Amino acid sequence: MMPFTVTGAFDDGATYTVQITGRADRPVIGSHRAAALVELHQGETVALSPTGPTTTVAGGDEASVLAVLREYTNVLEESGKTPQQARVPSR
Repeated sequence: MMPFTVTGAFDDGATYTVQITGRADRPVIGSHRAAALVELHQGETVALSPTGPTTTVAGGDEASVLAVLREYTNVLEESGKTPQQARVPSR
């Protein structure tokens, strides 16, 4: 799987570049501050796009992690395979 990389800036101008991992134990690598931001919002609801739908933030859900970065930072660039929202198997 090709890693998904996000480059952005926090409100104070500090920049970051992270890889979204899809791992619940380590959702992003490359910035302790971005990782702390994602951890802070775990369990909250976030919009996957400006018009929805919404989902609960989970470290293993790449789409929700990206949504947190888009919501709380200024994402400047995204590259790699677009993260997909975690799927729950149907019964």
